[in-house]
Amino acid sequence: MGHKVHPKIHRIPTIYSWDSKWFAKNDQLPLFLKQEVAVREFLTKKLKDSLIDSISIERTPKEMTVYILSGKPGTIIGRGGQGLGDLSKKIEKSILQQKLKVKINVLEVRQPALSAQIVAQNAATDIEKRFPFRRVMKQVIERVMSAGGQGVKICMSGRLNGVEIARTEKLSAGKMSLITLRSDVDYALAEAQTLYGKIGVKVWIYKGEAFSRRDKFAKKEEETKKEEKHTVKRTK
Repeated sequence: MGHKVHPKIHRIPTIYSWDSKWFAKNDQLPLFLKQEVAVREFLTKKLKDSLIDSISIERTPKEMTVYILSGKPGTIIGRGGQGLGDLSKKIEKSILQQKLKVKINVLEVRQPALSAQIVAQNAATDIEKRFPFRRVMKQVIERVMSAGGQGVKICMSGRLNGVEIARTEKLSAGKMSLITLRSDVDYALAEAQTLYGKIGVKVWIYKGEAFSRRDKFAKKEEETKKEEKHTVKRTK
């Protein structure tokens, strides 16, 4: 029997960091966990068309900071930051019951073609538009390899092309080292809701070996701070 492990959780002690950064006492843990799950579900449902890669939540006793990594940050921010204000107000009112202030930071994904979540979401939307699944899989592989990925694997399961019997189809290209712990492997699962049932889309993207910890949110924060400094200098 095979023992399959989630590629990201498998590498958290080695090269990745947690997407949730907060502490809770024993009696607070169920409430905090329920609120975090609700925030994530609300944002993924509300910002479905914004190509969200991942969401990171940091929590203090008085404030909750949400980092959203998106391929289309402009659609989330809105005019003059109005979109962020509306989102934070809804989270404060409906989920947190006005007990915490919510601060939302939107960060841009520089290479959406190397983000497994964005690639899987795009493939799922193409399947919902009734594109042939083989063509979708081949296009995904071409985009990822041309963007600089060292390896990619895509798997689709369900009633593909509307046939009566569900099956699984896989396509891969390049190298895919899932056993090595320092392999930087991005993995995502998306679901396409069709008239004949759900079709699952799994994507693995291999980006080479990482010899140090990789926190994509921390790197993006440093880049945004540098950009802000440059803009201040230019205005002066």
